[in-house]
Amino acid sequence: MHSLGAKRSAAARALVEHVRRRGKLLISDTTLRDGEQMPGVSFLPEEKVVLAEALEKAGIHSIDAGFAASSDSDFEALRLIAAAAGNMVVMSLSRALQSDIDAAARALASRAPNARGISIFLGTSPTHRQYKLRKSPDDIVRMIEDSVAYAAERFRIVAFAPEDASRTELDFLCRCYDAAISAGATTIAFPDTVGILTPKSAAAFVRSIRERVTLLDRALLAVHFHNDLGLAVANSLAAVAEGADIVQCTLGGLGERAGNAALEEVALALHLHREEFGRESPVHLEQLTELCLLASRLSGIAPPPTKPVYGANIFATEAGVHQDGILKNADTYLPYPPEIVGRRDPVRVAIGKHTGLSGLTYRLELLGITLDEISTNLLLSRIKKMRRPADADDDETLRALAHEIGLTCAAKGEK
Repeated sequence: MHSLGAKRSAAARALVEHVRRRGKLLISDTTLRDGEQMPGVSFLPEEKVVLAEALEKAGIHSIDAGFAASSDSDFEALRLIAAAAGNMVVMSLSRALQSDIDAAARALASRAPNARGISIFLGTSPTHRQYKLRKSPDDIVRMIEDSVAYAAERFRIVAFAPEDASRTELDFLCRCYDAAISAGATTIAFPDTVGILTPKSAAAFVRSIRERVTLLDRALLAVHFHNDLGLAVANSLAAVAEGADIVQCTLGGLGERAGNAALEEVALALHLHREEFGRESPVHLEQLTELCLLASRLSGIAPPPTKPVYGANIFATEAGVHQDGILKNADTYLPYPPEIVGRRDPVRVAIGKHTGLSGLTYRLELLGITLDEISTNLLLSRIKKMRRPADADDDETLRALAHEIGLTCAAKGEK
């Protein structure tokens, strides 16, 4: 007869094998935890529930929903999400402390074993060992073994993340991973905590981990990239190409410093280049725009106009050549159809100093204004001579300018 520990281990391994058999790349969202660490962002527990439900609806595999031991607010949010988050896996962050693990278990107690988990983090780099933790490498390994084993008695899904992994000696990093898996971890994570890697170095790390962690057949490999060099999405894709099982992201790239890999960008890139990567995520792309805008409203962080997927300018153009091409066939200058990501608004033809005749005519038609070709050219010339031609992009300003040109032409007998 198997011991209880053996039964838990068998159940955990079956879960890992099930995920691998499906062949899907899993997207894990950490907007509610790492995204909330962005200065100025603070979600109410009820707001976290709203976001969690929207993430579940969009096909997200798991969410890093908070840090149960960090505050009453996080504990309450996790408790509420546990009751409302459908079938996705809800995770709580935890230090390598029994008290943190117990708090996570209490917060997520209402969820089924396969729908709740814990993510234990511990610094492993020389800098963290020496200055933050003041522990030897052997001390760190013992802390990993003890905390993961303790968590595995309470959770079927246990992730271990070596904080500052990208600045940890590779031999020691792999030793930590093997220790975690041996103690019961079902996922090992590779976090680029300070966002220093390039796609080439990120790929090399993932390749080495897959080659050198002897027990990796018993656990999934997740990656977590920060965006300090603007490379978090590129690094995530490089890791996928090398066989990572899970990519952890945030909506809109929210997070500390320069943020995290943006979920919507990773998911869209995987879809548009599915032949290159050979794997697609279960994310429902048509919900991405609405999902990101929801996160923007609740976080209070407005996206820059150039933000991929849901920024105001992604499907807008001011250049006359581009406007003419798009009006003839949108595929000429669009990377993908807007409806793929749930954009229902038409391509926006902006007015400015680069605008052409066809673009201006189109905008006038949208306003219900008809001018002959001479008047339209005069209006275009007037706009280009403005101190700030982009001011004419405002509908009321454009309407007033068109009316003025129309009256002038009529007075001169040109209309």
